[in-house]
Amino acid sequence: MYGLRPESAIARELGRSASSVRKMAEEIFATARKQGPWTAGEIQDLKRYLGASGPDVIARILGRDANEVQEQVFELGRIQQGGRWTRDEVQQLRRIYGTRSDSDLAVIFGRSLDSIQRIARRYCLAKDKAFLKRVAGEGASRMPRWEESELQLLRELYPTTPNLDIAQKLDRSVKSIVSKAHNLGLKKEIERLREMGRENVSLRYQ
Repeated sequence: MYGLRPESAIARELGRSASSVRKMAEEIFATARKQGPWTAGEIQDLKRYLGASGPDVIARILGRDANEVQEQVFELGRIQQGGRWTRDEVQQLRRIYGTRSDSDLAVIFGRSLDSIQRIARRYCLAKDKAFLKRVAGEGASRMPRWEESELQLLRELYPTTPNLDIAQKLDRSVKSIVSKAHNLGLKKEIERLREMGRENVSLRYQ
């Protein structure tokens, strides 16, 4: 978990103090500082941790100087590719979108900020509440209240309709749809679950 979750969250998970987690991390990653050109593997690791932790933590994990980490992030930010998003890219974006800033995501994927935001809108992605609280305070995580008409439409559509389609109809995130459906005790019908299974198998083979 280290580098991907805040030290305080790891401390709660392990029943330790944050200072204890930090001290153990310093021991685990106490390796000789690397120098010279970055390898492809290091770049991938940097992208994995970028946005989830600050330069000091990433530097500790990678065995690099914090200034080197910041310089490498700057260089990555200058690379922007165009063209269509691959299926793997979209899946990765959907997986980490909630825990990273859009600017960090642009660096991770080598895409423009506009491209990141466009794909996020297409798939009705949203930032995690914990992430918003961490970067902007409690108030940033507040979402519009659900109207009764929205709840009724959710009850009608949820059993048989893909969550993305529902999110687009209600102008909400997929996470919001799933969370509210869970709170209301809504379930997918058996046939829809079978369709989802077939879709997942098809995606896996493609």
